[in-house]
Amino acid sequence: MNMSGHTVLIVGGTSGIGRGLAQRFLDAGSTVVVGGRNTAAVEEVETVPIDVTDAESVLRARDEVLAKHPDLDVLVTMSGVMLMEDLRDPAHFANAETTIAVNLLGTIRVIDAFTPHLIGLGRGQIITVSSGIGFMPFPLMPTYGASKAGVHAYTEALRAQLAGTGVQVTELVPPAVATAGQEKINPAALPLDGFLDEVVGLLSTDANEIVVERALPLRWAERDGTYAELLERRSQALNTLPGR
Repeated sequence: MNMSGHTVLIVGGTSGIGRGLAQRFLDAGSTVVVGGRNTAAVEEVETVPIDVTDAESVLRARDEVLAKHPDLDVLVTMSGVMLMEDLRDPAHFANAETTIAVNLLGTIRVIDAFTPHLIGLGRGQIITVSSGIGFMPFPLMPTYGASKAGVHAYTEALRAQLAGTGVQVTELVPPAVATAGQEKINPAALPLDGFLDEVVGLLSTDANEIVVERALPLRWAERDGTYAELLERRSQALNTLPGR
């Protein structure tokens, strides 16, 4: 994918890796719109308010964006939350519901809103964002991993269903990236600029699945025979829960 000359909507682009990717598209010469709940925090690109947990909000955003940009040809779904859960405490369910509503249902809702437009255009690209955790759980965030595994499976099915329409479907698989406080809880989190440099390079390959290098051990742990060892190591974080 050449990142120049496109009209791009990044939902979840008001912060973190979404905002960083928006800037890279902008720097490459594309027209960029970012959507999210906190659009006041963004000044350098056009914004649209959108709450991916609210069907009416998504449709309003779609109509607003397409009215201004009928040539929109790239949709990136970045909205996500990472919430810790203690599965021994039934109160965790509220975090589980929020995680599924934003990460999985929000992704599906946004894709559904824009797919007819892209099919009608006869070209374009949908980029979903899963996670290395979708392939190798981080037990401290169980529903986050489940939601990202769901995004992966949904993306695979979407690609099959859109075959022949001219719309390419790409899955981005990040590792931990040093944004939103990740650098405080994970010293090994990849610096944002390094992550963006790698993603920009990988996008040019037009691969169906873009796996950032640090996510490769998670993506292929089962194949490589390292799954049990990695899961045990990652489970050590459960000791930080109260009473453990």
